[in-house]
Amino acid sequence: MQKISLAALARQQVDRAAGAGGRHTADTVYGGHEKVLRQTVIGMSGGARLAEHENPGEATVQVLHGRVRMIAGEQSWEARTGDLLIVPDARHSLEALEDSAILLTVAKLP
Repeated sequence: MQKISLAALARQQVDRAAGAGGRHTADTVYGGHEKVLRQTVIGMSGGARLAEHENPGEATVQVLHGRVRMIAGEQSWEARTGDLLIVPDARHSLEALEDSAILLTVAKLP
């Protein structure tokens, strides 16, 4: 068994994002390309954006710190610390409304 502090990882990723080129960083904490389930902590500086992309399977975004906005077509959803967003099965983007960290959980479709 392995124990991971999501709070510590969130702080670390937000700090790293400030100096990153795209103003966001990521660290996979479980799974990966060879697994069905993958969980990744992503840190984003305020104003940073993850460009529009496809959903690779079923996915959720849990806000660990800060405030984010997910946009899919004409719809958008704002979430803050403690909120869980279910990622739509459509092209979407994510924007940090302030310094933020999220836990992205993806179960890839077979």
